[in-house]
Amino acid sequence: MGRHYTVREFFRQMPNALLVRYFERREVLDYLDFEAIADTDPDELVAQWLSVSDDRRRAMDAEFQDIFALSDESGFRAIIDEADWHLAEEPQQRNAFVEHLSSLPSHFDRAMVTFLDYHQFWRGAVQFHHADSLSYWRKRLEMPRTRAAVDSTSLSELATAISSHFHETEGRGKHCVVEPLRRGSRDYFFAYPEDYSQQSVEWDRGRFARRPHNPAFEVIFVYEQEAGSLDVYCRGATKALGPLQRMFAAIILDTANLESPARDERIYNLNPLRDRRFEFMYDEASGISDLRLRKLRLSSMTRKGERVTLEGDTIANRGAIHDFLARIGPGLPPRDFNVTMVELTARVSTDPTRRPTNVTFRITHPNSCTLKYDEVGLRLRRMLSDSGIEPGEPESVARAAQA
Repeated sequence: MGRHYTVREFFRQMPNALLVRYFERREVLDYLDFEAIADTDPDELVAQWLSVSDDRRRAMDAEFQDIFALSDESGFRAIIDEADWHLAEEPQQRNAFVEHLSSLPSHFDRAMVTFLDYHQFWRGAVQFHHADSLSYWRKRLEMPRTRAAVDSTSLSELATAISSHFHETEGRGKHCVVEPLRRGSRDYFFAYPEDYSQQSVEWDRGRFARRPHNPAFEVIFVYEQEAGSLDVYCRGATKALGPLQRMFAAIILDTANLESPARDERIYNLNPLRDRRFEFMYDEASGISDLRLRKLRLSSMTRKGERVTLEGDTIANRGAIHDFLARIGPGLPPRDFNVTMVELTARVSTDPTRRPTNVTFRITHPNSCTLKYDEVGLRLRRMLSDSGIEPGEPESVARAAQA
């Protein structure tokens, strides 16, 4: 279940000793006697907090929200992933850092200590954690397996290409910046083109006003060299997917004229899920203990636009969808209907001391998946690949890449 940020909840969860250090660094509330304030009773602290000037309070509130977001297990993993890159050549320091954070009593302590004492890891961890929370990634295989370029010239060129595309096609994106990060075997590229101008209703120094501003929207690339795969996140801009893939290949992978994929961008093969006998492939180490088909959509291959979506009570009967399909199946022959969307629920355990997590996700033909890039999402993506739902590259392509 998602957590809801409030400054009161933040103060309640964060140890006073760390709040003292934070406020000393910001040179506010230094007159408070934190020893007289109970850790779990933030009423007095909230009252004093509201007396801080609006400008300073807004700046600190934004930092509190980032710290709150990273104060859970996935945030801790994002911090470690960013530290792994910074300390790749210093394994002893990396291990000492992880041991130090692990010895702290809570994830709130770990997030705040990282913010205060290891700020060089903070920006990347915040971006990784944000990317982990996103769904609706579009995947492409058969990308060139070359090292990603992260030099300033290439990043500037990619930013200009993204800016030009959105400015010419949608009238936005006049400015853009691209920031690269390395995470294990994956390269992340966070692009922030300028969005349409907006007008927000807000309070400024006690005055109510409408203030115009130019927000940014996100384009995120996740490239894995060994797999030759590229995932792109660009919510609400599906027509931009092909151009974004091509400009990434041309500029970052030095591959002009990216060829059309051999499977016409058909990444997910969902038809096997129509068969009751189909079995997902995963081992005990994955932490996956159960998978259930909750929803299945069939699309006609002979009449455009005709679709049938099946749903069932899979809690009471794990085979409810296939029972339903057996009753109406004669009118929906496999030769005339493809499976174009499925919704699955998986039970996954990442910590043997805690209860498993139920994760519901959707896969849509040809290349859309709502799985995130957090630890659970990566395990389920591996399961899809092992089960043949996400096919590997054709042998001819794989041989060429190896050569």
